[in-house]
This record gives sequence, C-alpha cells and structure tokens, in this order.
Amino acid sequence: MSPPVDKALVARGYVLAKQVTRHHAKSFFFASYLLFGLRRRAAFALYAFCRRLDDMVDGDDAASAADALPVRLARARQRVAELYLPMPELASRELGPPADRVKGSEAATPWDAREFAALEHTVRHFRIPEQPFQDLISGMEMDLTKHRYATWEELDLYCYRVAGVVGLMLTPVLGCSDAAAVEPAADLGRAMQLTNILRDVREDLERGRVYLPAEELAAFGLSEDDLRRGQVGARWRSFMRFQVERSRAYYARAAAGVRYLTGFGSQRMVRLMGAIYADILRDIEARDYDVFSARAHVTTRRKLALASAAMVRPAAVLPAPQGEVRMPLLPTGAGG
Repeated sequence: MSPPVDKALVARGYVLAKQVTRHHAKSFFFASYLLFGLRRRAAFALYAFCRRLDDMVDGDDAASAADALPVRLARARQRVAELYLPMPELASRELGPPADRVKGSEAATPWDAREFAALEHTVRHFRIPEQPFQDLISGMEMDLTKHRYATWEELDLYCYRVAGVVGLMLTPVLGCSDAAAVEPAADLGRAMQLTNILRDVREDLERGRVYLPAEELAAFGLSEDDLRRGQVGARWRSFMRFQVERSRAYYARAAAGVRYLTGFGSQRMVRLMGAIYADILRDIEARDYDVFSARAHVTTRRKLALASAAMVRPAAVLPAPQGEVRMPLLPTGAGG
C-alpha cells in the first residue's frame, strides 16, 4: 500500500518545480503553455528532477564537491528506487527489485523534499517506469569521467542517457502508452541534445569538454586545436552541415511519433518544443556555422511565430516525414 499523500507538500513542490523550469528552461516553459492541469505540472516536476541532477554535476558547487559526487549520485539512485517500492512492477528489471537497492545513507541529494514529493506524485499518477530515471543518472556519471568522445556511437549513448530518456519519462505524461512512441520520444531528446552540443562548442571547450566525435572531426580534416582556434573555414562548414543534417533526421524521426500522443495539447506542445530547438539549427546556418563568436538562439518573436503556427497549422510545425528517414553517412575523404 502506498503511504498517505501530503497534499500541501505536493502542491508546494509543483510550485517550486514550475519556478525552476521558468528560470532554467525558457523554451520548454514557453512550450508548456500548450499543456494543461496536472500534465503541465508533471512536466515541471520531471524537469526539476533533471535539472537538480545536472546541477549536481555541472553546477557552481560541483567542483568543490567533486570527490563526493559519485556517492551523491549513488544516493540519487537510491532515492529513485524508493519511489518504486510500492510499484515494483514499474521498477528497473536491469537493476532488480527496489527493496534490495534501498539502503541507509547520509549522502546529500539535491532535491528539496517538496520537489521530490511532486516528483513522487507525478511518477505514481502517470505510472512512469523507473529505467529512464536510472539511465539519466548513468548519463550524469558519464559526465564525471568522460570529457571526450571518440566515435558517434559513444556520443549517441551519451545523448540517449542525458536527453533521450527524458522523452521516455514524458511520454506517459503526454498521454501515450503505445510502444511505437518509445523510439520517436527518445529521438527527440537525441535531436535536442545534439543541437545543444552544436550550439555550445565554445562553452564546452571552456569547461574542458569536447562532445564532437574525434573520428568525425578527423574525417573532415579537423582537430581539437582547430576548435580552439575558432576559425570557420570550408572544412568546419562541411563538418557542421553533416551534423545539422543528422540532427534534422532525428527531429524527423521524432515527428513520426507525435500522432501517438493522446493528451489534450500534447501533440502541439511536442511539435512546438521540437520546432523551437530545431530552429537553433537554422540560426547556426544563418551565422554561417560560426558557433564560436556568439551563441545561436531563437528570438521571442520567432517563438511566438512558431507557437501561432502550432495552434493554426500544427502539422506544419515539426512535420512528419514522408517515407523512411535515413541518417546521413559520414563521407570518405571529406577532409581532402
């Protein structure tokens, strides 16, 4: 039997989660206006959970607490497992029964008790499986130890863990239990994370990280030193065109799954969110692929235009592909 719900604590947690989302995720918060009631509040609760984890690894106090981070992430895994004690049928099959994984620990976690109460309410109401939460923590663990990626396969796993799984968390909230929606949901997360990586090349370098696969940089005749120089030449443009094409292929795959969402406003919200992020790619192109001198972004005016289109002509915003979506192949001799 589930423990009694402290309704006041949950209500306050949703308010705090909304504040976190409004402050840290302006595009997501903007798109969330197309959701209503508990679905919208649940989206905030999930975002706040993800944000607190990210802050644990990359926040202002992360460096000073670096030695404690593995312990704190292990404690985060336990806190997630605690959510599934009354719902073992939704627990991770990979990790085993949650009762076997919950132990006493004094390690700190980044969640306010009220925020966590809202998350717990969201998970139980929408019956969100545990595995995506645990995979997200695995992604955070990758950021502790892995600051370079040799191949696309390595980066794809990272993108899935830190962003693709967020789509899997949101799918039940948005009104879908169809298994056919799983891959498109993960693909939207992948697309958005890759977009972030392309936009944030300079910022990541400043933090000592390079997410662009070394193998693919080399295929276009580029190196990490070229990134540090920040020069936009023919090889860099060709490399970025390839990466933008791949990102758009993931957005197209995601668009193919929108039809499975049945929650009121969910299809429009996902289309708008995807369209806003995909529009960052358009801005990167407009800057001639110069992601070094300024940060690509989507203006408020442009977001409003996309929101209007999502309301009036939703099928035109993040349109579904016609036929199979093919991923671009890495060209041979691209750096010649």
